[in-house]
Amino acid sequence: MAEDSPKNPEEKNSDESQNNTAKQPEESEIETQESDEKKEKVEDISDEKKKIEPKDKPADLQDKKVKAKKQEKTEDKKGKPMKKDRGPDFKYIVRISNTDIDGEKNVVYGLSSIKGIGVHMATLIADKTGIARNFKIGDLKDDQIEKLQHTIDNVIDNAPGWMLNHRKYYETGEDIHLISSEIDMHLRDEINIMKKIRSYRGIRHERGLPVRGQRTRANNRRGLALGVSKKREPTTKTK
Repeated sequence: MAEDSPKNPEEKNSDESQNNTAKQPEESEIETQESDEKKEKVEDISDEKKKIEPKDKPADLQDKKVKAKKQEKTEDKKGKPMKKDRGPDFKYIVRISNTDIDGEKNVVYGLSSIKGIGVHMATLIADKTGIARNFKIGDLKDDQIEKLQHTIDNVIDNAPGWMLNHRKYYETGEDIHLISSEIDMHLRDEINIMKKIRSYRGIRHERGLPVRGQRTRANNRRGLALGVSKKREPTTKTK
């Protein structure tokens, strides 16, 4: 048997280089796979952190909590805005002429909530008493409220005749101004008088029909609602 001839060193180097070149792509593929796996792990961890971490920053959360508390303070259980605290001397309800007036309203609009007093009459009363029109009625003192009540009681002397709501009263013939419950009492008495003297208006009041000449064919229909009935065609007898 002939012995294998030893390889030249140049041939050995060429074989090793070939082996290294063959191993290089395999190692590069393994490295790319490992890098991809690491990226996937990092992405999974970041996704989990996003799910766990709140969307808002802690500073934003604190701001939201503060705003929510402010809304709870300024709103009732029903969601309506609460009235502001205006001090211990503020009157939230003021009673004038047997009516409760909201203290948050201005003097003019507060007085106009009394039955028989409009905005124009309220402005005249406020000017006569020397109180500012835009002043809150809850901030008024007891002396100022008494002044308002006095001017309302004597409004006939302070207001011109054309501003009064009941002119030429049938008993005295004078112009008077009625307020709150006086309006209903006088109205009831006058309707009863018209019924007693059997005037046209009194009869219309008795029958529950419109008094001031309104039509009754189309409007003011009462009772059961009936549809329009078709006319029946005459039937011809057959012999």
